[in-house]
Amino acid sequence: MSRAIIFGINGQDGYYLEKLLSAKQISVTGVSRSPGPWQQGSISDQSLVTALVRELQPDYIFHLAARSKTGHELLYEHQDTIVNGSLYVLEAVSNHSPSTRVFITGSGLQFCNNGNPIHENTPFEARDAYSLARIQSVYAARYYRSKGVKAYTGYLFHHDSPLRSAGHLNRKIADAAIAAAAGDPVQLTVGDITVEKEFGFAGDIAAGIFQLLNQDQFFEACIGTGKAYSVGEWLDICFGLMGKNWKDFVQLNHQYKADFRRMVSDSSLLQSTGWRPATDINELAALMLKPAPAR
Repeated sequence: MSRAIIFGINGQDGYYLEKLLSAKQISVTGVSRSPGPWQQGSISDQSLVTALVRELQPDYIFHLAARSKTGHELLYEHQDTIVNGSLYVLEAVSNHSPSTRVFITGSGLQFCNNGNPIHENTPFEARDAYSLARIQSVYAARYYRSKGVKAYTGYLFHHDSPLRSAGHLNRKIADAAIAAAAGDPVQLTVGDITVEKEFGFAGDIAAGIFQLLNQDQFFEACIGTGKAYSVGEWLDICFGLMGKNWKDFVQLNHQYKADFRRMVSDSSLLQSTGWRPATDINELAALMLKPAPAR
């Protein structure tokens, strides 16, 4: 039986990736700093990473561990988790399990963004602590690839699921729509609703990650829907599915300044292998308006 290690299994991507791998009869060892039905530990613990790689000799390793926050206050946390975690995995694989295929998570946020579709060759831009760490981890993967490690980077664009944590805007909007339909108080303020981004489903993105990791002709790819929608459209869809008008419940902060006006991927490289995102924005909203699956 094939084996995989997922670092950061507690997040939504880890959940759907584990489901996909298990369906393919791949044995999964999950690791997270959070307590749960997995091994508790951190990818920033080099001794733990090395021991797991040496013991399990996995076919696949997925580095999904990180908080998707960009604030400067997380500079050192991102360095520990994203950068050092990547180095520890790649070094352990190089020394103890050279046939392992390694996935390093990238982000659409680490590219120069002028509103046009972003592809693998779009230049990088370190605008914050998060994108800085993501860029560093890509160069680590490239360095180890030059040493013979099968190191892949998938640049992920905005995606969600019923497991999205409460602090994210798309989750807040879905929860507000649920509350409005139930007659509960709604206290939600939203910034610039003309900002456009992708509304992908984490299950589709997990399938894209696994598709990338099984390529031999290329090692980096954007993984996204290639379709951008405004925050206003998400409000319309979520509240509309609950039979409500969001304008009756949501306040707008006209002073809010967004980090970008539009962010959309060009995922044609990965789609050339047969992968396609299967869930559209309306289906995603319907999923997020239902209870989250049990972990």
